[in-house]
Amino acid sequence: MIAIKGGRVLTMGEAGNLDEGIILVEGEIIRAVGKDVVIPANCPTIDAGGKYICPGFIDGHTHIGLEEEIYRVEGDDVNETSDPLTPQLRALDGINFSDLAFADALRGGVTRSLCMPGSANIIGGQAVFLKHLAPSLPEMIYRQPWGLKAALGENPKRVYGAQKKTPHTRMASASLLRGALYHARQDMAKEEAEIKDYPKQEVLIRVLKKELPLLLHVHRADDMLTALRIKDEFDVNLIIQHGTEAFLIADELLKRDVPVFLGPLLVNRAKVEMKEVSFKNAGLLAGQGVKFALITDHPVVPIEHLRVCAALAVREGLDEELALRAITLGPAQILGVDKELGSIAAGKRADLAIFDAHPFDFRSRLSLVMVDGKIWGA
Repeated sequence: MIAIKGGRVLTMGEAGNLDEGIILVEGEIIRAVGKDVVIPANCPTIDAGGKYICPGFIDGHTHIGLEEEIYRVEGDDVNETSDPLTPQLRALDGINFSDLAFADALRGGVTRSLCMPGSANIIGGQAVFLKHLAPSLPEMIYRQPWGLKAALGENPKRVYGAQKKTPHTRMASASLLRGALYHARQDMAKEEAEIKDYPKQEVLIRVLKKELPLLLHVHRADDMLTALRIKDEFDVNLIIQHGTEAFLIADELLKRDVPVFLGPLLVNRAKVEMKEVSFKNAGLLAGQGVKFALITDHPVVPIEHLRVCAALAVREGLDEELALRAITLGPAQILGVDKELGSIAAGKRADLAIFDAHPFDFRSRLSLVMVDGKIWGA
């Protein structure tokens, strides 16, 4: 068992913020948190006096290890651009778990992330939920698969239009996605041996059964409305990825309880569909009651700057508590893992980040990060 004492604990849970809080960690689990917790005799203790203790941050949209640091062609496995429909592909099979970005993530207090294929394809493949520190590389896999990546908008039509293939238009993009879901729905009642190309269909069937969410890359409001029509037609669990113009259709998102992984925001307006990129968008979504979390889209924004994105959203109007929630409990809830992650509470996994000042202070430095009770020092 390890005790952490003396810091200001930002629990993101029912306990609120605790000055001079005490956390007991046993193995991978938080056993107790509070101001009056008794530290067992001879228990190793970490003095966090004057520091801030947060839940480990979670990034809900990255390409970490799949689009590697430093390398170009050698380390770029994010898009398989030979076919616009590739649900059978697994991000897991392209990840280099020794990528430098995993250490960078820990340095920024980011303990877990969702890694997914890119947005060149209408259906790009299966996402994997990772933890950034583990006793061995295989143990860095937290949930596999944890969603199916899809895309509408500029990217698929640009990639395949250049190849003189379908889709050339938004109409064709939507049609391809609908067609894939339709054929999978036809296969739902069949036995595995009866299903043609089962590896492709199996994950689509899981999406239709609501066992996995559809993680849909989309920036523009009109593309989001298309995505919502497809959700209505096939009754799937949908998570909007990016959602640059989501604030324009907040009422439609609320009607369907569709959350948004918002970002990347620390970027220029790289293409037409990103013309409304602004840190103010986080506050606009919060004000309208839309569930959202902040993302980096690493390596578009380096993953260690997730907390910087949250801080800049505060500067542009987002409530500070909501901003911290948007990189902790918010993504955990959207991904359905909030019983294990996202806040500091007894029984949850021991993912913690300790900073020498408030994490939204750009001058603050990480003192220690813990993933499943395993310590990594900055």
